[in-house]
Order: sequence, then structure tokens, then C-alpha cells
Amino acid sequence: MVSPDRLLAFAALSLLLIVVPGPSVLFVVGRALARGRRAALTTVAGNTLGAYVLVAAVALGVGAVVERSAVVFTVLKLAGAAYLVHLGVRAWRERRCPQAVFADDAQGGEGLRRTFWEGFAVGVTNPKTLVFFAAVLPQFVDRERGGAAVQMLLLGLVFNAIALACDSLWGLLAAGARDWFARSPRRLSAVGGAGGLAMIGLGVAVATTGHGD
Repeated sequence: MVSPDRLLAFAALSLLLIVVPGPSVLFVVGRALARGRRAALTTVAGNTLGAYVLVAAVALGVGAVVERSAVVFTVLKLAGAAYLVHLGVRAWRERRCPQAVFADDAQGGEGLRRTFWEGFAVGVTNPKTLVFFAAVLPQFVDRERGGAAVQMLLLGLVFNAIALACDSLWGLLAAGARDWFARSPRRLSAVGGAGGLAMIGLGVAVATTGHGD
């Protein structure tokens, strides 16, 4: 098990990193503006699960491979960026469709499942997160206590729990602003389009960043 002092230190570091809006926040805000509250929170859940899969990959040693291989890093980066652009283009195209604009209220279990797995896909194809975990998690592992992989999984769980809470808050705030725009179909169409453009911009930004960015 991780010692309490290391666990608290890691939690504090995680909080400092997470509270500053980053790609995950921008992605969730974009989904909130384009789809609404339920879609935003479902996206957060999927994205968090995807990020935890990356924690497991680091615990199993995969993170070191991505960190050292420019080819693997680039492939993952471009796959995630392309998917973000795809989601953004779809949101932009659907901005004038009433069924899409009010999807937050109308979509059933099937729609939410699709939204969840879309968030998961973005989370699990984020090489920057994988490299971050590969670089940071080992520093907080107490080798003398043994079970390094288990300690990394626990630390990753702490990080993702904090991220889940913070990203959900951002999603709710963005969805609240969207509710105000919902009073006017034209304004709601505009904000839905803005959400799509935000995701497209994020995808482009991810595609153009490298290991050291």
C-alpha cells in the first residue's frame, strides 16, 4: 500500500494539475455546449474510465513504451485528435437539428451509451495522459512496501476521482450556460456550433503537440 504521506502529496499535486483547465475540461465543455448536461456528465464518466485504463497500462509497463517510442506516441496522438475532430464536425453539422440540439433531454439509454464510449475513446487514446502517468506515478511508489503495480493503480484511482469531480463541475457549469441559450433556438444553435468548434480546435491542438508540450 502507498504510505499516507505519499498519497496526500500525490493527491495535492493531482488537484493542482486538474483544477487548471486542460484538454479534458475543454472536451467536456465542448460536449456540454453541444449536447447538454447529461451528455457532459456521461462524457466525463467515459473519459475517466479511459484515463484509468491508461493508469493500468502504466502499471503494466506499457507507458514506458509510449514514452520512449515516437512512432507509438504519434499514432495514438493522431488517432485521438482525429476522433475529436470527428465529434466536433458532427456537433457542428447537427447544430440546427432540433433532435440533436435537445438530445440532452431526448436521448435514451442507447444515446447515452454511445456518448459514454465516445468519451472513453478520447480518454484512452490520449498519449499525453499516458506519458504523464508514466513519468509521475513511479515517483510516488514506495518500493520498500512492494506491490508497485498495485500502488500505481491506487494512485491513479485518486487522480481519476479528483478529475471526475472537477470535470463534472466544469460540465455542469457549461451546461448551465447552455440552458440559458436554450430559451432561443437561434442562440442554442450558435452555442451548439461553438461546442463543435471547440472540439475541432482541441483535436487540432492535440495533433500539433509533441512529447515535450
